[in-house]
Amino acid sequence: MENSVTPPKSEFLKTLISRGYMHQATNLEGLDALAEQQPISAYIGFDCTANSLHVGSLIQIMMLRLLQRTGHKPIVLMGGGTTKIGDPSGKDEARPLLSDQDIEQNKQGIKKIFEKYLTFGDRPTDALMVDNAEWLDQLAYIRFLRDFGSHFSINRMMGMESVKLRLDREQNLSFLEFNYAILQAYDFLELRRRYGCSLQMGGSDQWGNIVSGVDLTRRVDSQEIFGLTSPLITTASGAKMGKSAAGAVWLNEDRLPVFDFWQFWRNTEDQDVGRFLRLFTELPEAEIAKLEALDGAEINQAKIVLANEVTSLCHGPEAAKQAELTAQQSFADGIIADGLPTLKITHADMPSLSVIDAFLQSGLTTSKGEVRRLIRGGGARLNNVALSDEDRMLSETDFDADGRAQIAAGKKRRAILQLT
Repeated sequence: MENSVTPPKSEFLKTLISRGYMHQATNLEGLDALAEQQPISAYIGFDCTANSLHVGSLIQIMMLRLLQRTGHKPIVLMGGGTTKIGDPSGKDEARPLLSDQDIEQNKQGIKKIFEKYLTFGDRPTDALMVDNAEWLDQLAYIRFLRDFGSHFSINRMMGMESVKLRLDREQNLSFLEFNYAILQAYDFLELRRRYGCSLQMGGSDQWGNIVSGVDLTRRVDSQEIFGLTSPLITTASGAKMGKSAAGAVWLNEDRLPVFDFWQFWRNTEDQDVGRFLRLFTELPEAEIAKLEALDGAEINQAKIVLANEVTSLCHGPEAAKQAELTAQQSFADGIIADGLPTLKITHADMPSLSVIDAFLQSGLTTSKGEVRRLIRGGGARLNNVALSDEDRMLSETDFDADGRAQIAAGKKRRAILQLT
């Protein structure tokens, strides 16, 4: 295992390291030499547990994009097979098992994301998307155990972080989940055989699984392949990347409005701006250095650049511009702006709809208790006026001539109520 190479020769590793994507790697000098000599194929796996990925997966997507930009071939491995088992990494309990239909629907939702970030096609460096169900669903259990089971040490598997964490907490780890590392290692072997894949990348929690694949391929096929992980991304305050006050920050617009996505990045902590610009945008490092050097209120301009750049990649430049305009109108100009998350309310709903219901249904909060705490603390507003009555009902007089009202949770989360 190596954490650095001095100096890297391949453009891929130069950029990967300088922008902060790398945490650990196996034989980094060997990987650097290979990437310098020829285009390589590398993959990252994504299980189909939801019909979208969230920003916690964005660093992996950006790594695949960087790989392609520097002349190599990305492989997106959809976990149609492994999703049927569930990755125990970072989980306190087993995931609910999904039906084949659910997995397929989720896979289609995730595909839409990668079409925005990668170029797919038949050229040598065009991205490839494959599903590990192609080979995992066909495995004969006894034959698989005979051919590959002898290459895995139970002692070593018990020491893997994903297993050790669950056992240390005395939480159940099913035999089904225990198999996950073996199947992921087999994925790497299969991808090398089918597509000449020489590198697996992933988050730091996947290190044990990745090394298992490297070892299996060396033992079975006498071939050297490589593994590389990215660091765990947390905010300066220690929060896990991918969550906001209102829940997961999804990458698909049907799971999260573009404005909310833009606003998530606009609300980045000051200390994280430079790091996030390097990881989640393609701005030149010299420009990033100027932006992160801004101080005081000027750092907000860097945050707007960050929000625009990340949103442009995920949703397109026009959507980013509209989100910035909405924020300007809503927060700076104090008007009810187009583009905010909108809750439609009928006249028939009005007599029974409380302000607390409106906050919940609009997605600004996740519980009634949260709304009550906001009201008590002066952080809940209706049409820019602080709310004081926790039992207040909505009235048609709250809406303007266009049938719109605005609610706000704190300074940064707003939504429109549209009377229809």
